[in-house]
Amino acid sequence: MPHWLPYESWLNPGDNAWQMTAATLVGLMSIPGLAVLYGGVMQKRWSVNSMMLTFVGFCLVLVAWVLWDFKMGFGKPIAHSGGGIFGTHGFLGTFLGEPGAILGHAAEEGEAAIPSITTGPPFHFPTSTLAYFQFVFAAITPLLALGSVLGRVNFKAWIPYCLIWITVVYGVNAFLIWGGGYWAAHGALDYSGGYVIHLAAGVSGFVFAAVIGPRLQRDREVDAPNNLLMVMAGAGLLWLGWNGFNGGDSYYAGNNASAAVLNTNLCTAVAVLVWIAWDYIFRDKPSLLGSVNGMITGLVAITPAAGFVNGYGAIAIGVICSTIVWLAIRFLSRAPMFRSVDATLGVIYTHGIAGLCGGLLVGFLADPHMIEYYPAGGGATALPGVSSVIHGHWTLLRWQAETAGWVIGYTAIATFVILKVIGIFVPLRLSDEELEIGDHAIHGNEVYPSDVPTLGGPHAPAWQPGTAAPTPAGAGA
Repeated sequence: MPHWLPYESWLNPGDNAWQMTAATLVGLMSIPGLAVLYGGVMQKRWSVNSMMLTFVGFCLVLVAWVLWDFKMGFGKPIAHSGGGIFGTHGFLGTFLGEPGAILGHAAEEGEAAIPSITTGPPFHFPTSTLAYFQFVFAAITPLLALGSVLGRVNFKAWIPYCLIWITVVYGVNAFLIWGGGYWAAHGALDYSGGYVIHLAAGVSGFVFAAVIGPRLQRDREVDAPNNLLMVMAGAGLLWLGWNGFNGGDSYYAGNNASAAVLNTNLCTAVAVLVWIAWDYIFRDKPSLLGSVNGMITGLVAITPAAGFVNGYGAIAIGVICSTIVWLAIRFLSRAPMFRSVDATLGVIYTHGIAGLCGGLLVGFLADPHMIEYYPAGGGATALPGVSSVIHGHWTLLRWQAETAGWVIGYTAIATFVILKVIGIFVPLRLSDEELEIGDHAIHGNEVYPSDVPTLGGPHAPAWQPGTAAPTPAGAGA
């Protein structure tokens, strides 16, 4: 009698279900999480534009990811043989994966694998699950950087920027650190993207803001959110979505995933409380926006460390990184280099500096007894099993620092070149008229529509205050 199986023997339904759930949680951080947060934190006339930039960026990255970019970050390295810098163990030979699509039936339903990763158990889910999980990480990275240029970036320039940046910058960093490339092979650790995502987003956003120039002076002077309820809703989606962000990066629904989720929430809670404490110490009022910054700082800082440190390490990271970022916003922002760049939402602080600090603290606080993958014979040892400075070993810190230096330098230079090239063909900045009008000029609508337009101009509705409204047919006196 005929019989069928729902899946192949290598697939574990629990691991597959958790990985897809985790991916969905991370996707919700972008849509609607960041879209709602940006739409609420910006001035009223920039709300629609902020949400649309987020929305289209998410779409663009998915298309690029499945057509060529996933394999650039997680496929076979470009070097197939040879030695030296261009060989299979050299920096340029392990710089990037070979581009290619993953849309055929074998790719979508076949067992997932990262060819250059030779340690750890095999994946228990198909390539389509791994690809979608990694896509939502890729998608959120330029969207985080977007926070630095809200209120003046040209929508038409944003489209090619997303496609090129996700290929040239994200694909390279992902392969080098996560795909088995040079930094991964030398022992650098980034659990969920403190370097690949947050440090890169902070640096690229800062460079973008420097190249594109500041917002209008009145936007900088009256920088008030239009809806704090939207901000809080977006922040809540980010926080709980981070359970998938860090909880999914062990790739299995096991012990380490649970520890990563607990450490994520613990570090974040501590970071928020420390942020509020610094507000009180400096006699400031604890604000909602400040608390959201503390929350984001905690989430970002624990990201590179979530499954590598124990709970005490998570608390330490929350205290240290929240303090550093709070002080950076308070004092470092006054330094000439930072004061001269209008990074709208301060992504360089809450993502760039927080991601850098968290990544370096892995080198200080990683616990070799935190086990991600357990040995099962054949001479295998517990992974990652790496000791940090507090255990008397400095090697990990060295590779964490060198990797951070690479991400900062390469991301900054590549982003600058990308922007200059795009600027030859499309203005990076909105026109003065569009900057004055905002959403109506760019998208033809506004977030709180009314009969009376918020601003005039040729893109506003035809009716203007002081003109008589037309009388409906058949209306009496």
